[in-house]
Amino acid sequence: MKLLNIEHYPGKEYEALGLVKGCVVQCKNLGRDFMAGMKTLVGGEIPGYTEMLNEARAIAVKRMVDEAEELHADAIIGVRLASSSMMQGAAEVVAYGTAIRFIGKS
Repeated sequence: MKLLNIEHYPGKEYEALGLVKGCVVQCKNLGRDFMAGMKTLVGGEIPGYTEMLNEARAIAVKRMVDEAEELHADAIIGVRLASSSMMQGAAEVVAYGTAIRFIGKS
């Protein structure tokens, strides 16, 4: 599945099938939390949190693609990712875009 963050698929005629999205709420584990607390003392990247957010993004994108595949889409345009803190220690990641199907594909 082709994913584009631009609003139009260049060089192709297509029909828009609708909005598709994927969402996940991921929480950190105790080990990550402890190490993050230690890292705040010295500064710098917190690899455990980076890993957690990367994993959450991958899950959200996969769920969005799965929804597009159910519509028999060929691609998703206008792809966006958003994240927010849901509560202490948990983050929500949402992936969304417009599923499209090519017209006259061979």
